[in-house]
Amino acid sequence: MPLPTDLHHSTREEVMFFDTDIGGVVHNLAYLRMIETCRTKLAGLMGMDLTEMATGKVFPVVVRSEVDYKRSATLGDTLRIDGRLAEVQRARFWCAFEVRRDRDDLLLVTARQCLALVQMPEGKPVRLPW
Repeated sequence: MPLPTDLHHSTREEVMFFDTDIGGVVHNLAYLRMIETCRTKLAGLMGMDLTEMATGKVFPVVVRSEVDYKRSATLGDTLRIDGRLAEVQRARFWCAFEVRRDRDDLLLVTARQCLALVQMPEGKPVRLPW
C-alpha cells in the first residue's frame, strides 16, 4: 500500500532551562531533540508504532541530518515544530522540518533528515514497505 505524500505533524515545546546555554539561548542539540519528538510522532502516522518497532526490532535510523539555524529561541519561548514526509525512495525516506516561535511565527530552524529502516541487532537495512 503506497504511503500518502502529504503526511505532516506538528508538536509544541516550551524552552526549558536544560534547552539553553548560560546566555539563555537554545542550544543546537535541543532543536534536534525537539525535531526527534516531532519525527517520532510523524513515524507513527507512517505506520511505525513504537511498540511494534520494539517487538519487531525494525527501527527508522537517521543516516543524514541537514540543519540551518536561522535565528535563536530563548528561555520561555514556545516553539512549534512542523514535520512532513518530503520524499520516499526504495530504501530510505526524507522528512523536512521547520521550527517556529509561536508568538510571532518567526522561522528559527529548518532541517531535513534522511532515514532508513534497520533490522536490529543485525544492523541490516530493510526495504521500505510502502
